[in-house]
Amino acid sequence: MSAASPSSSGTTPPWLPVLVLLIAMTSIQGGAALAKTLFSDVGATGITALRLAFGTVILCVIFKPWRLQFSRQQITPLLLYGLALGGMNYSFYLALRTIPLGVGVALEFTGPLALALAGSRRPLDFLWVVLALAGLWFLLPLSKDISGVDPKGAMLAVLAGGFWAVYILAGKRAGAHHGPATVAMGSLIASVIFVPVGLAFAHSGIWSLSIVPVALAIAVLSSALPYSLEMVALTRLPAKTFGTLMSLEPAMAAMSGMLFLGEVLSLVQWLGLLAIILASVGSTLTLRPPKQKIIRVGK
Repeated sequence: MSAASPSSSGTTPPWLPVLVLLIAMTSIQGGAALAKTLFSDVGATGITALRLAFGTVILCVIFKPWRLQFSRQQITPLLLYGLALGGMNYSFYLALRTIPLGVGVALEFTGPLALALAGSRRPLDFLWVVLALAGLWFLLPLSKDISGVDPKGAMLAVLAGGFWAVYILAGKRAGAHHGPATVAMGSLIASVIFVPVGLAFAHSGIWSLSIVPVALAIAVLSSALPYSLEMVALTRLPAKTFGTLMSLEPAMAAMSGMLFLGEVLSLVQWLGLLAIILASVGSTLTLRPPKQKIIRVGK
């Protein structure tokens, strides 16, 4: 994340980058909702394959990763970065088969949140840990009928969060010299592995030509459009503002699930989601410098 420069902040209305970032989050969650509507036709693995394949093509056209040069020290982080990217998408879409979109995003958010809180020693940080644990207690099926969340789906969402944490750690090293263009190379690595796997377990409907326009729309909504908009916001918003707004994404996902999928969360699930959002906002606002720019791939 990077703070806005004086020149950009002086010529850009302060509300514009906020609006751009909100549009990016809406695009990502709208793409996830659209993808979920195709699960019955092509399967969650099939959607993963299509999104990765088309998204990779779009990113490669934009960033031209074949022009990049990586040192030997960057190869291992780059491979881990690509594997984590593919695993994150694969496990997240598998989770969405049985759990609501808002719950899935909230559980996945615990990965980067745990990474942000790792090694914290201040009493204030302990509060965010407690809030995050409370959110997990409300969202995970830790006791009978606690929230009606499918255990397998919940664990897959948490697994996606683990991949997200690895993605962040590896991405910092792999993208140190190439910035956003590294996303294209990571997506290419993920596609080589997870597109064939996704196609192998996809439903027969994946081979219908009528699926192609929808798959392209999912790739644009979930990849090309939000990545571009987030880069605009990154250069014009202070790091804490960017991080705080990103913490609202589980709520955006819940709203997307309600509007486009008819998903309704229980009061307990809303409490869990709110606890995780507050933990994320709090940890962002009280984060100590230095801060690193993180390239994120949305759902």
